[in-house]
Amino acid sequence: MVRLGRAAAKVLIPDFGSKRTWPTVVIGKDTRQSGDMLESAIASGLTSCGVDVRLAGVVPTPAVAVLTREAAAAFGIVISASHNPFADNGIKFFGPDGFKLDDSVELEIERCMLEDSVMNPDSMIGRISTIGDAAERYIDFVRSGVEDAELLRGLHIALDAANGAAYQTSETILRSLGAKVTTFHNQPNGININEDCGCTHAEIIEQIVRETGADVGVSHDGDADRVLLCDESGSVLDGDEIMAIAAVASLEDGTLAGETLVATVMSNAGLDAAVEQAGGKVARAGVGDRYVLELMKEHGYCLGGEQSGHFIFLDHNTTGDGIVSAIQLLRIMREKGQPLSELRKVMTKLPQA
Repeated sequence: MVRLGRAAAKVLIPDFGSKRTWPTVVIGKDTRQSGDMLESAIASGLTSCGVDVRLAGVVPTPAVAVLTREAAAAFGIVISASHNPFADNGIKFFGPDGFKLDDSVELEIERCMLEDSVMNPDSMIGRISTIGDAAERYIDFVRSGVEDAELLRGLHIALDAANGAAYQTSETILRSLGAKVTTFHNQPNGININEDCGCTHAEIIEQIVRETGADVGVSHDGDADRVLLCDESGSVLDGDEIMAIAAVASLEDGTLAGETLVATVMSNAGLDAAVEQAGGKVARAGVGDRYVLELMKEHGYCLGGEQSGHFIFLDHNTTGDGIVSAIQLLRIMREKGQPLSELRKVMTKLPQA
């Protein structure tokens, strides 16, 4: 991890090795027990190259994209293995614009890491500091994108935080918009992230909604860049149904750029039929949110996602954002005055293998 930090500095800082002011890198993490260890190691690698590091602590992955932009940082790092069990961990990078890196750039970082030929420029050593209000900044960012401060007034939401990075932020955001929130799996202990909870266990939020009588269920993965929703009957919507609702609503109000939704080759053909019937079209990308985003950026599209629950609302954030996606669907619910069980009827799933 020390070598990775040094390699990232060399590749991602354009004037690396020259006389300059100290660049800044933002690091966030999820609730895994290994996060502190990996954070310390990669921060050591960065500071050994003269980079100042700002630690955001435990925050959702999309929060790091926001904080990186706000800090005018050279890049951002997330220490998370997303929906995987606690024993796994990984690294995600964001560029200064808050977008994930291209494959070619990540391969260059890997090459430099394996060579480990990075030298300390000018013998400068960076400093490490904390962003004490990182979670609050992200909460304010999400709320600033919602025009109606009482959007969710009177709505009962069951929330599964997956014992992950959103264990505090999502509940706070939903409550601040007026919702009654019953929260589950918001007691992370370092090893229970995604354990029999979260959006990789859809049956859990279904059970929770039925038991609580909630109007809707919201379920995250460990780093909260994904979300699945459950209707009031206790039936989960998959990502295709969520994208169909969002795309059709955007077509109706004229906000779907290029009248195109970007999905992957894994999406059900029923999604194409629903969007086409509403006057739009679906563009297909390779599997993975980075490929969805590449196609969106290339053609100026604003909405894309995956069947697995990863959605990108580019008008609201530069990366997949679970709570932002949930709010956009809840907004459509309130504007149309219909529950999810009715809204999901916009799409009919076709046989899929």
